[in-house]
Amino acid sequence: MKRSRFAAVFVALALALAGAARAEDKAVPIKDPENTVFLDILYGRVVIELRPDLAPKTVERFKQLVREKFYDGLTFHRVLAAFMAQTGDPKGDGSGGSGQNLPAEFSKEKHVRGTVSMARKASDPNSADSQFFIVYRENGELDGKYTIFGRVIDGMDHVDRIKKGSKALDGRVVVNPDKVKQMRIAADVIGNKP
Repeated sequence: MKRSRFAAVFVALALALAGAARAEDKAVPIKDPENTVFLDILYGRVVIELRPDLAPKTVERFKQLVREKFYDGLTFHRVLAAFMAQTGDPKGDGSGGSGQNLPAEFSKEKHVRGTVSMARKASDPNSADSQFFIVYRENGELDGKYTIFGRVIDGMDHVDRIKKGSKALDGRVVVNPDKVKQMRIAADVIGNKP
């Protein structure tokens, strides 16, 4: 009798946990699961809607890297309050990438709060690779100079909590930086455990 009660409690708990995981995936309406990314960080899930209409080559490459789990475990190596949080460098210092540069895909979209854009070397518009940043607040100086390929549709409060870097060093020195726990394409995980 005790065993069956224990088993029933265990099954109920497992079902509740599975339901909670599915509820997390469905907290925000997902219009296009193939072009939606779940970015999990210490503070929670950030949902990014990709924009292949603005930057098809960038979105294609970004999804390839996400599916290869390239971003899992990488640090937010440059984080500047009221500007942006940047990740995507396997070296962790802003000098690395995946080894494949992307052509610039500039658009008339504005860098507003929640914009997801590719980082690049300042002098070469075609030097974006794997590093990207999420904008904290509108910055018109970036418009038309960096490839916008997505926007955060849920979880900007989590992005706000990412540890900031040194203001004197343009956000580049982050002590005990936060990391990307994992990134997944929504179409690959909805209904499954990520």
